[in-house]
Amino acid sequence: MSDQDCGPEYEMRDEKSRIDPRMLELLVCPLTKTTLKYDADRNELISSAAKLAYPIRDGIPIMLADEARSL
Repeated sequence: MSDQDCGPEYEMRDEKSRIDPRMLELLVCPLTKTTLKYDADRNELISSAAKLAYPIRDGIPIMLADEARSL
C-alpha cells in the first residue's frame, strides 16, 4: 500500500511511527471495546468512550490502560 492509498490522517513524519490503516480497523479499546480514532499529531489511538489515549511506539500500539494518557 502506498502513501497515496492512505488518507491524510495516516500520513506521518516518521516511517517508524506509521500505523497500518487495516490494523486500525481491527483494533478496539481494551476497556470499552469501542472503535479508536488515530491522532497523527500525537501518534496515539484515542478512545473517546474511555477518555484515554493509547501511545504508538515504533509503529506498535500499546493497548494497556496503565500506559494510556487520560484525556
